[in-house]
Amino acid sequence: MAFNQDPSLCSLSKWKDYTLAQAVAFVGKNGGTVIVCAVSKPYLPFLSNWVISISRQKHQDKVLVIAEDYATLYEVNRRWPGHAVLVPPAPDSQTAHKFGSQGFFNFTSRRPQHLLQILELGFNALYNDVDMVWMADPFPYFKGNHDVYFTDDMAAVKPPNHSHDLPAPGKKGRTYICSCMIFLRPTPGAKLVMKKWIEELQVQPWSTKTKTNDQPAFNWALNKTAGQVDLYLLPQTGFPSGGLYFKNQTWVDETKGKHVIIHNNYITGFDKKIKRFRDFGLWLVDDHAHESPLGGL
Repeated sequence: MAFNQDPSLCSLSKWKDYTLAQAVAFVGKNGGTVIVCAVSKPYLPFLSNWVISISRQKHQDKVLVIAEDYATLYEVNRRWPGHAVLVPPAPDSQTAHKFGSQGFFNFTSRRPQHLLQILELGFNALYNDVDMVWMADPFPYFKGNHDVYFTDDMAAVKPPNHSHDLPAPGKKGRTYICSCMIFLRPTPGAKLVMKKWIEELQVQPWSTKTKTNDQPAFNWALNKTAGQVDLYLLPQTGFPSGGLYFKNQTWVDETKGKHVIIHNNYITGFDKKIKRFRDFGLWLVDDHAHESPLGGL
């Protein structure tokens, strides 16, 4: 399969049969790491914003977009051949992006399956949600040889020298780790966490009563494997939740220059997220699209 041809000449039909193994081998060939996201068509502007920020850190060649609909698969590969793959079956794109919906659950619950397959292929995996912006290179922070690296989803300020151990469980008996920013090495421990995550999702499926998402299951997986797996909590100064970064200006000023990846969570709705990014100078799409291999997506 050729990847260096003019995107405008690509035959879109061939991407329908492009496999995750092929895609991972292509984007992971330089360094053995894949930066992976999962995107449905409504999130394409956020994908573009995220890729611009990664391009500024010179890691864009490692990006793999797991497309959750064929429109996204074809659009990304038309502009950036080889960097998008669809793992059948494609979820219903009309419901996949509505937070709290069954479609959203179906969309996010596939995440550990994709990550496990990447690990089984022998590659490191850095998963990001695309409502994130890279302010610096995160890879120096994945120091040591831990199995799983993750971030706290809480807004409470931690001391600068906080522990890197899994935090204590909260009121619901589990931790509040974010499932939106995870770095995994292809170790037995990381694979065990992914398998446990898949299992927990099957035990706690979506229902009209619970309207769950994938994050509680990820936390249960971490909690239940903690004694068997080498886990590492990333520094809050570098990887703050949106509930901290966007709502505590004093903390932002005190930690200036230490922020690595900003997550635009603790808010729902495309328009609200975009406005908040713009208000903080983090919506790069308007003026910097030329910095991305996706162009003006």
